[in-house]
Amino acid sequence: MSEAGPRVALLDYGAGNLRSAQRGLERAGARVTVTDDAPTAARAEALVVPGVGNFSTCLHNLRSAGLADLVMRWVEQDRQVLGICVGMQLLYEHSEEGDVAGLGVLPGRVVRFDSEVVVPHMGWNVVHEARPDWLLAGVDGERCYFVHSYYAQPEEPSHVVATASYGGEFPCVVRVGNVVGTQFHPEKSADVGARLLRNWVASVREEAPA
Repeated sequence: MSEAGPRVALLDYGAGNLRSAQRGLERAGARVTVTDDAPTAARAEALVVPGVGNFSTCLHNLRSAGLADLVMRWVEQDRQVLGICVGMQLLYEHSEEGDVAGLGVLPGRVVRFDSEVVVPHMGWNVVHEARPDWLLAGVDGERCYFVHSYYAQPEEPSHVVATASYGGEFPCVVRVGNVVGTQFHPEKSADVGARLLRNWVASVREEAPA
């Protein structure tokens, strides 16, 4: 862990693979605080919202931990946020999983894969750049690790940075200003995921106050 790295709060709301995410972020150069306390998280330069499991349960846990308002405020202020898997999906307006409203800070919805494919979509899949973006340096055309049955469907096509294919094309990386979401798990995606995390941490470092 670099002492000079930006301060990143990894939100602990009982719905994420925290150890792997922490290690991945620290290897990428961040100073990571794992916390379930909103005031502590608010002192960081960036937030990471992990997420594994059911959308409704994750959303309930995020709210119960008192972290939902913090995430919403940071997204609305275009501060640095990284959502991983369900952590990304929670930012959208609605999910078909449980037919429930999300945080609603990004326009779009979360939908289930077509019934013709086996769910969950699990394993390694190629990430294809949808538009040029610094975030994908060293990532475009490489394989990352996915585990999910639902995916985000942004209202605005320009928000989609990268796609993957599983029974058709779906967004797997989105970015709206300083808000980034990955459907795959970069912390489980070996060297390719490490590159994406380094790219993201570098962008946080550039924005962090001197």
